[in-house]
Amino acid sequence: MKRLPPLTAVEAFVEAARLGSVKAAADALALSSPALTRRIQSLERHLGRALFERRHQSVRLNAEGERLLAELGPALDELGRALEAASGQTELLRLRLGVLPLYASHRLMPGLASLRAAHPELHLDIDTAAHAAARLDEGLDAAIVLARAVDPALYARRLGTERVVAIGAKALTEGPRALAHPRDLEAATVLIHRDLPDAFAYWREAVGLPDLEPAAIDAFDSGQLILDAAAEGLGVAFMFDMHLEGAHDPRLARLFGIETESPYAYWFVCRKSALERPAVRIFHDWLIGEVAGP
Repeated sequence: MKRLPPLTAVEAFVEAARLGSVKAAADALALSSPALTRRIQSLERHLGRALFERRHQSVRLNAEGERLLAELGPALDELGRALEAASGQTELLRLRLGVLPLYASHRLMPGLASLRAAHPELHLDIDTAAHAAARLDEGLDAAIVLARAVDPALYARRLGTERVVAIGAKALTEGPRALAHPRDLEAATVLIHRDLPDAFAYWREAVGLPDLEPAAIDAFDSGQLILDAAAEGLGVAFMFDMHLEGAHDPRLARLFGIETESPYAYWFVCRKSALERPAVRIFHDWLIGEVAGP
């Protein structure tokens, strides 16, 4: 039997491959970056071939590395579980998840108790900062993003179909300030979210008014603030129906009785190799089975 490489070298390789970053992998294993790099290099010398494409801020598996990770990743996870069982201890699983605030509050939080009941070993670190998909190489294990499409290099699962609706203060549904027809938006302010920059343009095209121009368009980078602004009568927000329903705000109403399918959708994304990690796989399967729309 050929002599095996050190288990520490295998562990360093798998962690760096899954995180896509030497620094993040070193932090996870409580090592310095040079120490982790030396362990990976020792494995590469043992195999007689390189496993990564080196970049300035990250590392990416080459074809040899992808094949090796597919074999070693599950085996290392099984070894870890066997050792936990032998010691009578269950290790906590931790998922570092990037997710937009409105999706987190409207879709995730109501169901997390059921996830914890089914998998008490799984814990989430939730990051609501922007550009989560771009930060998968900077410590995030997975992300829920809002986009038209996702980088094909990533694993991506669309989380249902969303509908764009006009959301405004209830005072705009009746009385002298009522907006009875989409044309009435010519005298109103439209509120647009940074992550849905074309929502209004898509909506007016879908309702047959491509030349409709509002009095003004104001942009927000916070979902909750744009809903608050609409509730205060500062304008009409073009968001998803789930945003209106999830807000549970009696000041808000759907205007015009019109909804259109959105070109944007929420997606679960991660690197393809990350699905081999127990924390990512457990969360993914729960999200698809219990939370995501059809």
